[in-house]
Amino acid sequence: MNYIWDLLIHAEEQGIPASSITFVPAQSYSPYMELSLNELNATEVGQQVELNPYYRFESLFKNWFHPDLQEDEEMRTVLFDMIIHFLAQIDRYEGMTRREYEIRFVLRDLEQGVFGHEAAQYIGMLNRDEQEQLGEQLLRLYETGEPIALLRQLLRRWFPRSLIYVNRDERQEMLVYLGQPDHESNRAKVNILLLLFVPIPFEVRMYWAHHFGLVGTDETMKIDSIALY
Repeated sequence: MNYIWDLLIHAEEQGIPASSITFVPAQSYSPYMELSLNELNATEVGQQVELNPYYRFESLFKNWFHPDLQEDEEMRTVLFDMIIHFLAQIDRYEGMTRREYEIRFVLRDLEQGVFGHEAAQYIGMLNRDEQEQLGEQLLRLYETGEPIALLRQLLRRWFPRSLIYVNRDERQEMLVYLGQPDHESNRAKVNILLLLFVPIPFEVRMYWAHHFGLVGTDETMKIDSIALY
């Protein structure tokens, strides 16, 4: 980590809200780095972060912390933290493409309940990468109108052993095998995908750790490892 935007991304990945991080001007720093970390290869984000304000923002802060300036130190420190947070967000926005903006808008709608209360609850249980992958697939759903194909792609990405079987002969039925144990985190992922991508007429049957038996397929016909259909 060398830049303020880099640090905020690491914090987000670790579940640390940006509001809990305080930026302060470093007393001792390298002129070749923005962040002044105790360890150059640090990956953990602390609550207080020292940085070199003159690395990129000399024109803004060159007179703020002059040694002869003794007045309003507390106010200058608070304003410094606020401005650095603002500059970090600008950094992140400048590095985003139009598609990334669109994904952010979709995720905002999910969090605000536009897609329903259940979806808003489940989206908070996904990590940052999973949320962005979900937002991308929702945009593609609007563009292609192929919910089952997109559901299959995202399930395979999150659950590499997953399989989807679609039965349209007698009734609209979908059999979903995950190859993963049934616990809260996995259930949240599955629930939000089924909620957003499964067409209304379909009935869904879930199979977690065990596949249902398929005659002629030895891998699914092992004793004590068969789910009933």
